[in-house]
Amino acid sequence: MSHHIPQRYATNPDQIPLMTQEELRETYLIEDVFVPGEIVLTYTHHDRIVLGGAVPAGAELALTGYPEIRSDYFLEHREVGIINVGDTGTVTADGEAYELIKGACLYLGRGIKDVAFRDAEGSQGAQFYLFSAPAHTSYPAALVRPGEGTVRELGDQVTSNRRSLNQYIHENGIKSCQIVMGVTTLHEGSMWNTMPAHTHDRRTECYLYFDVPQDARVIHLMGEREETRHIIVGDRQAVISPSWSLHSGVGTAAYSFIWAMAGENQAFDDMDAAPITELR
Repeated sequence: MSHHIPQRYATNPDQIPLMTQEELRETYLIEDVFVPGEIVLTYTHHDRIVLGGAVPAGAELALTGYPEIRSDYFLEHREVGIINVGDTGTVTADGEAYELIKGACLYLGRGIKDVAFRDAEGSQGAQFYLFSAPAHTSYPAALVRPGEGTVRELGDQVTSNRRSLNQYIHENGIKSCQIVMGVTTLHEGSMWNTMPAHTHDRRTECYLYFDVPQDARVIHLMGEREETRHIIVGDRQAVISPSWSLHSGVGTAAYSFIWAMAGENQAFDDMDAAPITELR
């Protein structure tokens, strides 16, 4: 076993009006996702998701078992989606090496015992984002590079939300038990990442914001449509969005984000819209 995984317990909508801004951040925001030379994970009881980052920083990092998931090895009862948001790196799974350029996605299924992360030769800047959920069966490992998944062009420049959405792990792409995962990149001049906002009571979604300029921030909207709140998010920080919470956001500059979900339904369009005219 390795170090412990900090836990975030499940919450309900009635708690939101009573939370201070600091309590919101402590409950839903993960500020330190990527720490050089470490694998840093967080366990949320919303759909029992584990998310975090692995930064080899010139060494090899092994993904081991943790007391909180009661497994001898990490993927004994789980699956994981991995997206590299840094320089090129390599993930080795039971002896099979996969090279991930920036934006590439690797799926590893239940039952893979040995998982390790390292930088590619000549690179010391890989940053792997991990999103894991319980799995009831095993699906094959699969790698997809940027632009090779299902690409959807959404939004309009007129409404400042023109964006390219790469679907990687989904019902018509890489197969998984629960995970749905991809990357959205906003076009220059666009700042809204999801509009209209929406909820989906059948699954939890987490966002990792990246390529946010150093002097920029994203205002992430959450809560119920009649009781919205916001969290100010910086580069390479993650937000946990419970199934009952809407999720949308606007930045002070264009950026990218990884969206990842787990729950009982994998249909991407299974969502309940929350038009801006209904938000309070």
